[in-house]
Amino acid sequence: MSVEKLLKTILIYIILIIGVSIFIAPFYFVIINSLKTNSEYLVSKLVLPSSFYVDNYVATIEMMKYGKTLLNSIVITAFSVFGILVIASMAAYKIARTKGILNTILFFLFLSVFVVPFQSVMIPIVVMARRLSLMNKLYGMVLVYLGLVSPTAIFLYRGFIQTIPLSLEECAQIDGASVYQIFFRIVLPLLKPITSTIIILLGLQIWNDFLLPLLMLQTPKNYTLPLATMRFFQTYNTAWGNILAATVLSSIPMIILFFSAQKQIVQGVTSGAIKG
Repeated sequence: MSVEKLLKTILIYIILIIGVSIFIAPFYFVIINSLKTNSEYLVSKLVLPSSFYVDNYVATIEMMKYGKTLLNSIVITAFSVFGILVIASMAAYKIARTKGILNTILFFLFLSVFVVPFQSVMIPIVVMARRLSLMNKLYGMVLVYLGLVSPTAIFLYRGFIQTIPLSLEECAQIDGASVYQIFFRIVLPLLKPITSTIIILLGLQIWNDFLLPLLMLQTPKNYTLPLATMRFFQTYNTAWGNILAATVLSSIPMIILFFSAQKQIVQGVTSGAIKG
């Protein structure tokens, strides 16, 4: 290996190490300090703890009512994502396969949601939710997410469906298959890669959302994990070990889901790129 290539290789590794360090540093800071006593945290925030103080996690789980808030987040996220997948996949199939000015207008109306920031519509959403008795209810959160997040899934599904050869559906139609049979037996299985990507992207968005639960959920029994973490910080704002433990506990479920499904995410992105 020449000196020039060696220097380039060393430079690349240095850049990679710096990049990885930048991304890992916040995780390192949060995790090691969540295992310290409050006195250790105040002395030094960068060194490892003298002993792993797991009592922070035990106390935080009890004080946060972690089991209940975790269940609330799972229920809201799971039902919202499932509803979005069903509605968005069928709507995107209709828009992608039916030509006409009405479908084009509908598609651009869905796209217009990307342009309007949530902060400009949050007050009307709360007013409408209050009139429909959806405030402080988990199913109310699900219904609002169906309206707010479905356009993103429709946009992604439509682009992927357009890459599927129309001849597959025409053959099934000649054999006597109905529109619903074509969609559920032929098209839907082919959407698996993009569906996995949508589950992760929208699941993370809904799971980590803070502003909408803050506006709609007003009693502690209905709190989601981000909201419970914020309330926990307000109540125990000097117990840094417990606060950081709460942050770790709130992140663990989505980290597990992301790493377990990262293969499907890459597959969904690359499949769309290759077919396009």
